[in-house]
This record gives sequence, C-alpha cells and structure tokens, in this order.
Amino acid sequence: MTAAGEDLRSYAPIGDGRTVALIGLRGQVDWLPIPDLGSMPVFARLLDDDSGGCIELEPVGEYTVKRRYVSGTNVLRTTFTTEHGRATITDALVTGIAGRLPWAELARRIDGVSGSVEFTWRVRPGTALGTASPWIEDSTRGPIIRSGATTIAVVGDEYGPEAVEADGAMSTELSGRFTTTEKSRHLLIIVATHGEPIHLPVPANVDVGIDRTIDNWRAWSRAFSYEGPWADQVQRSALALKLLIFSPTGAIAAAATTSLPENPRGAKNWDYRFAWVRDLAYTAHALVRFGLREETHAAVSWLLRTIRENGPELHIFYGLEGGVPDGVVEHDVAGWRGIGPVVSGNPAQGQLQLGVYGDLFAICRTYVDAGNVLDVETGRLLAEVADRTCDLWRNRDAGMWELPQEEHYVSSKMGCWQALGDAVHLAELGQVAGSADRWRTEQTRIREWIDEHGWNEERGAYVMFPGSDDLDASVLLHAMSGFDRGDRMSSTIDALTAELGEGALLYRYSGVQQEEYTFVACAFWRASALACVGRHEEAIAAMDELVGMTNDVGILAEMIDPADGAHWGNLPQALSHLALINAALTIKELTEQD
Repeated sequence: MTAAGEDLRSYAPIGDGRTVALIGLRGQVDWLPIPDLGSMPVFARLLDDDSGGCIELEPVGEYTVKRRYVSGTNVLRTTFTTEHGRATITDALVTGIAGRLPWAELARRIDGVSGSVEFTWRVRPGTALGTASPWIEDSTRGPIIRSGATTIAVVGDEYGPEAVEADGAMSTELSGRFTTTEKSRHLLIIVATHGEPIHLPVPANVDVGIDRTIDNWRAWSRAFSYEGPWADQVQRSALALKLLIFSPTGAIAAAATTSLPENPRGAKNWDYRFAWVRDLAYTAHALVRFGLREETHAAVSWLLRTIRENGPELHIFYGLEGGVPDGVVEHDVAGWRGIGPVVSGNPAQGQLQLGVYGDLFAICRTYVDAGNVLDVETGRLLAEVADRTCDLWRNRDAGMWELPQEEHYVSSKMGCWQALGDAVHLAELGQVAGSADRWRTEQTRIREWIDEHGWNEERGAYVMFPGSDDLDASVLLHAMSGFDRGDRMSSTIDALTAELGEGALLYRYSGVQQEEYTFVACAFWRASALACVGRHEEAIAAMDELVGMTNDVGILAEMIDPADGAHWGNLPQALSHLALINAALTIKELTEQD
C-alpha cells in the first residue's frame, strides 16, 4: 500500500499550537503544514504519494510497533522491537520557555533500550499540493531545503546525515542512517520558517526542549478538571482538541487536514482547517466545564472581534487568522487512496444557516454563566443578532449539514429558539440591552411552529423539515439545549436509531447511507440525548461502546465505517472529540442527579 493509502487509524497527531503533524505506525510524518495549520503543506504524502513529501524514520528490516502518548501530553512515544534490539522514538513539536516557538521544530529523539537497532531516515520535501517546486542547496551551515517561501533545515546528534543526488543533479532529499545501542541517544530535528530567516538550534538545547514540552503539556493537563467515567478518553479528547486551538488568535480549527474523503467514491472532500462558530460553541461549553479559563476567553474574544470586523452578517466559519475565506481551489494531486478531489477552501461559506445564531448565543451565555462580563460593544452586537433572529427564523436555510437544498429545517428553528432564550437570559442578567419581551414572544412562536410543523405523528419523531418523512440526527442537539427532554425527543431517538443506527453508531440524516459512513459526533449526541430523556443505562452502554472506537492512541476522525471500524474524513476532528467530551459530562451530571 502506498503512503497515501495508509489506514487513517494509523495516524497520531502532535502539535505546538500553530500546526499539526500526523505520524504513522512506521514512524513516518505524512502531513505537516508550515508555518500554520492552514498553510500549504510541504509534507503532504497523506494526499499526494508521488510528490507530497514526507519525513521518514524507520528501523531496517522487520519490526513490531507499540506506541502511546506520554501521559498528559501530546508528545508521542513509539517503541520499535526488531530481532536484534529495541528502541523508542519520542516525537514532539517543541514549545518554548514562554509558549510556542517562533519557528516550527519537529524533534525526534531516538533512545536505545536494548541490543541494537539500525534506523534509516529521509526528509523529502513536497510540492505543497503542486504550488511549489522544492530544492536543496548547500550552505556553510549545511544543506538547506527551500520550498517557495518556506525554509527547512535538518540538524541532529549522531544522526548520520548524507545528501541524496538525483541523476547527478541537485539534491532532492536528505537521508541518513544510524544504529542504536543500549542507553544510546540520537536526535533528528527538522526546523522550518516561512518568509523569514531560519534558526539552526543546538541539538542539546532541543533535547532539553523535548522534556520542557512534556512538562508544558503536563502543566496544562493538571489545570484540566474532570473526574468521572471515561476519564482517560475525555482527557485524550481534550488534548486532541487543544491541538486544534490556533494559539496566535485563539481560533479553533474544525480539523487538522483537508480533503480526506467521506466515502470511497469521493466528491465529499472538504477543507476543515477553518473555525466554525458551531464548533467554538461546543468547545467553550466543554472548556468552561473543565475550568480552563485562558482558552475560553481567547476563543470567545477572537470570535466576537472577528464577527465585528467581518460584519454585519454572521458567517458560519472564519479563517484561523480572522477574515472570511472565499472560494475553493482544486489541486491536481491524486488524494488519499486516489480519492479526489484535493481542495483548499470550503464551499459552505456564504450559506444561510440559522442555527449559527443559537451557537453564538450559546457561546456568550456559557461565558457569562461562568462568571464573566460582556463588554458594551458585544452586548449591542448580540441585541442586533437577536433582532435578526426574530426577523429571519421563518426563512428556509441550508441547515446544519450545509445542504444545497434550502428547506425549513427543524433543527435550525430549534437553534433560533435557543438563541432567543439565551438572549432573554443575558438581558435579564443585564448583559444585553434590547427588547427582551420581543425575543421572549418570538421564541414562543418558534416553539409553536415546531410543535405544529416539525413533529410527525406517524413517524413518532421530529422530522428533517415539514412535509417530509426524513429524519435528521442534528435535532438530538436540542435535547441538550433543553428544547425537549420528554416523550417526543425519546421517541425521536428511537426512530433515528431504527432508521439511521448501526449499533451505537449513527448516520446524519435519511438517505445519506448511500453517500457516506456514520458520523461520529451524531453517535455521541445520541448518547447525550438518551441521558437527557432519562434513559441512563442506554446512554452509558452506548458510551462504553463508542469510546472503544478510537484508534490505538485515542484519536477520532469524522466518520466510521460500521462494517470494519475504519475511520474516514478529516482528522483529528474537533466535532467528534467535542461530542465525546460533552456526552461524558452530560451523562455524568444527569446520572449523579438521578
């Protein structure tokens, strides 16, 4: 199998608050955008086996592999055992004394455990999805890789470097080999900058930096507060989510990758390296419940500032640096397992999604209820959004699933109901100045509309939109929002399970089984909804099954094939990990009240 066809479950992400590297079971880095998560990736063999670029570090001959994250961190430790010995690789995107480094620094520390293990390594820059032609030049400081505005150097300690010639011409990759012995230590360090000079670190300092990075992650984990069922999976999901928080701004990426397909036929290949308002709402809820103050404030402040700068309309997602991404560019590369297209950008931008109003208000309510105070400008903004919700809720929209067919999606109306309820709550707390009486009246009208048009007695369920028999798993979110925790929601869970369920897994909506695999977040929403309607034993059983569907290091992609458990779609997927976290928190809280 080619590298661009590796099982997605084989990848473990590491990160530094600015970008994410995906490391496979053979010790290979098949994905690493530089300098930022949203940048064109110089190392992208995940999507382009021919010219995508990779970083390899692997024993010679046959071996077995075991790996885990260093406890409480996003630092990966892989143990290779061969016929002649055993060695470990500790992989970190190194962080500095006061946070992330101003350059990217991938440090790979190889420790001999017993016997001897011969390793080979290779650094082969790629074409950044066809947008750059890399080359390697000699300098007085050693070989330097150039790829457009990106500069990369390879340094280390006892790492055996040599340049590889291509047909007698300029070098196209760097490689080397070395052999570990008991208690030996080797360092392979890839350092990179973009549009600026490059710093060549001293290997001994990087060795210390790996340990400092471990300490930094553990300090963050100590601030994390959760004691309850599925604690290990909850903490790993929180750490995975932390990888997707873009520290320069506080924005939260929906995923670390682009164009990983949702089905073997392709077409549904999206770029998720943007910040969705929806994901930020769920993230803020989780972070507050964990007692993590800094990330919550940074994310909320970034979003409100970005909305004001790109208003007056509220967009469904924004760039990680701020701004409103526009357009989709298709790249002429094969894609993962040859399933295209490979794209930058997301076509959902510009859609009307009414549920986003509920998401925005949920963020602000969560923030205020945690003991914080909104500024005057934000209060005015929210009053305008509440009035806008009153004016627009009767319109058709694209729904949560960003569908091309606009309808009166019931879950969108529920989102508007939630928005106005939160607006009233904030007004009563003196955080938002506006017509709370109007918002309260309009909220009642929305509920009456849903009761009349959104419920289908024959189906025994809330349907996707009036006049349809189709079902939509996104209505499950509104068990958690409090719209319905009674018999109708319980009956809707049963209808969804019967039509869209595969064991504990769940498809997104009626008919989509022919187009994609089960959506991980929906399965956890179902578990949460079961708890909300009082079906606690079923909720716990579902969670017990679902948490076992992560890969070997606790990571989730967007979708799972129920036939074989394979992961599909972009990864790590924020919504999947957020749904796991919030399901665990919801079940814990409600079962403790029982």
